[in-house]
Amino acid sequence: MQRVGDALRLAAAGGRVLVKPGLYLEPTLRIERPVTLEGEPGAILDGGGTHTILEIAADDVTVRGLTLRNTGPSQSEERAGIRAAGVRNCRIESNHLDQTLFAIYLADVQDCLVRANIVRGPESAQMVSGNGIHVWSSRQVQVLDNDVRGHRDGIYFEFVSDGHVVGNRSERSARYGMHFMFSNDCRYERNLYLQNNNGVAVMYSKRAEFIDNRFERNWGSAAYGLLLKDINDSRIEGNQFVSNSVGLYLEDANRNRVIGNTFQGNGWALKSLANALDNVYEHNIFEGNAFDVGTNSRSNVSFFRENYWDRYRGYDLDRDGFGDVPHAPVRLFALVVERAPATLILLRSLLVDLLDLAERVIPSLTPETLLDDRPLMKRPERQVSRG
Repeated sequence: MQRVGDALRLAAAGGRVLVKPGLYLEPTLRIERPVTLEGEPGAILDGGGTHTILEIAADDVTVRGLTLRNTGPSQSEERAGIRAAGVRNCRIESNHLDQTLFAIYLADVQDCLVRANIVRGPESAQMVSGNGIHVWSSRQVQVLDNDVRGHRDGIYFEFVSDGHVVGNRSERSARYGMHFMFSNDCRYERNLYLQNNNGVAVMYSKRAEFIDNRFERNWGSAAYGLLLKDINDSRIEGNQFVSNSVGLYLEDANRNRVIGNTFQGNGWALKSLANALDNVYEHNIFEGNAFDVGTNSRSNVSFFRENYWDRYRGYDLDRDGFGDVPHAPVRLFALVVERAPATLILLRSLLVDLLDLAERVIPSLTPETLLDDRPLMKRPERQVSRG
């Protein structure tokens, strides 16, 4: 059986290396000219638990249809199933990566595509696990239709611009289903973030778009579906936040538009801290949440309008579809829990029902400025983004 490394060294620029079925245990393979490396079903590249398996070091390289496995863990090396650095127009498609420290690692690349790969990590503690799809200091990277499970972060962006993350499934990550920092003008669309230690963390970025994603069962003592920290001028539209500890969390996040999302069955649907300014929440659905809105301040400098709240008890005398009296979404008990978390054990008690009733009759402690002046009377159909 011919060695894959020998075939790559002999391949002409623009050629194709076809890997036959079998187990290939070789030193790190390095692609240094524009070729297509393609595996037939059953072609397995194994790192033997000691090293990175494949390095892309040329422009216009395609890697397709291979199984890459077993880099082994390392505290000193960032081992990867596939690593590409300083290249353009790489294509990594329809591969299966199993038990790798990092699965796909891109650094300083441009116009690269990562599509339809199956990535299975060790499902171990984050200190001994790398990221599934890791992108650093890159431009115009597309991450499409991948299935990632069991890594530290399912998908990781840092210093990435004009990236697109579309149609992926990120599940059971030790830290975040997706994590990105210092990454501007990126779009994240139709992804599923399921049962991660935390769903998605967005930090120190501008003009991000989260469109039609689903954040589900990201549950834990400090877990959330989507965290926005130091993120500005972004759009969160048409997403579903289902059964998370906190659906959406904003800290020092400003001038963002949260439109047409569904918050269903979460602990807190939305938490917005006092330093989250000038955000707009409209046409969202809030139903079945323990708390719809939480905050650490009695003041509010964001805007709620025309949302549907299943707790709204107002009326619509002019029958225009909007409540005639404003809705205050912050429960008095939510403020109590914010100050004394141990009181959460009383959530289903009669005392809490009495507090809610008292606050409706004589509003006094909940934020006076945090109101939806035109709450919807009927639950709308779930909205899909306008693109």
